[in-house]
Amino acid sequence: MRKIVVSLSEGRSYPVFVGKMLFGEKGWKDCVFFPSKRGVLITNTTLDALHTDKLVSSFEQEKFTLGKVVIPDGEAHKNLTTVEAIYHELIRFDIDRRNFLLSFGGGVVTDITGFVASTFLRGIDYFQIPTSLLAQVDSSIGGKTGVNLQEGKNLVGTFYQPRGVFIDLSFLETLPEREYREGLSEILKVAFLSGGDFLEFVEKYREAIKRRDWEVLEELVILAVDFKRRIVEEDERDRGLRSILNYGHTVGHALEKALGYGVIRHGEAVAIGMVGEAFLAWKLGMSNEKIFKQQRAILQSFGLPVSLEYPLDRLTCVSALCRDKKKEEGQIRFVFLKDFGSPQWGVEVNENDLEWVLSFLEKREE
Repeated sequence: MRKIVVSLSEGRSYPVFVGKMLFGEKGWKDCVFFPSKRGVLITNTTLDALHTDKLVSSFEQEKFTLGKVVIPDGEAHKNLTTVEAIYHELIRFDIDRRNFLLSFGGGVVTDITGFVASTFLRGIDYFQIPTSLLAQVDSSIGGKTGVNLQEGKNLVGTFYQPRGVFIDLSFLETLPEREYREGLSEILKVAFLSGGDFLEFVEKYREAIKRRDWEVLEELVILAVDFKRRIVEEDERDRGLRSILNYGHTVGHALEKALGYGVIRHGEAVAIGMVGEAFLAWKLGMSNEKIFKQQRAILQSFGLPVSLEYPLDRLTCVSALCRDKKKEEGQIRFVFLKDFGSPQWGVEVNENDLEWVLSFLEKREE
């Protein structure tokens, strides 16, 4: 078990543990402070069938009492209807402010659980056990919670940090290939933003990463988590530097909305979004063709999409872009890469630029 500590202002901090079969290790419960011995596990239908009995048993052996709430699987259920259903279940379990929530799932479950924890009884503790690669390196860390509205993705949410994160890499062994690849999209995003040794590591161990080599994967996850830790510590509430983590997400979120949640996975949309945003940066003279083409080639080499394979409702997509939550004073703002390791955030773009990007992604130009 390896430990990374996220240290925030006012003495706040929480541990992130990375390893394999974490809950089989002796004394795992002593590594993090639990406010009580009573909590509720929140998971989805898929994971409930595969893993929850064993996880609940691990807690029960340590004298915890866990209730369980199972929500439908999929991005389409990341909404306020699901949140309200969870509230009612927590009331049924008679949960109070000293109890805790335990998130067990991918990005949808981690985001919803954090949002519920931040709002139920005006805030109770929660812990993350992310099971997808995407959630392990991104949504489980940093305290961003949120749900989708009909008008767009993550338009309702809070900043609310977990009390601890358990990244158990053994869950990746049963992760479907498509879900594994979408997690690699978030890791490649970080590699592009970081450049240097991180990007070199990704390119050097490409084949080992693709075949889920245990030792390489552990190091890769730790590199990604530590990068996010540094960003969150410097800008917890996304007022500046943390904006760089939105690279590829502005276009990506709009594609998810326009195509329909579930048609394209989040990580796939982010991969296409990075290509579109890199293309626009090149065309606006803020980057160059080499950086654009290298990003696209790396994403392709990991089996990620770099263009649209589905018919796109252009009007809905542009409308979603114009409603993006990162918009300021009516102006859409992007993250661009001047070079690997040199991101620039808060770049203003206009609707003509957006049309230009979408046209490029639909044509699948070389």
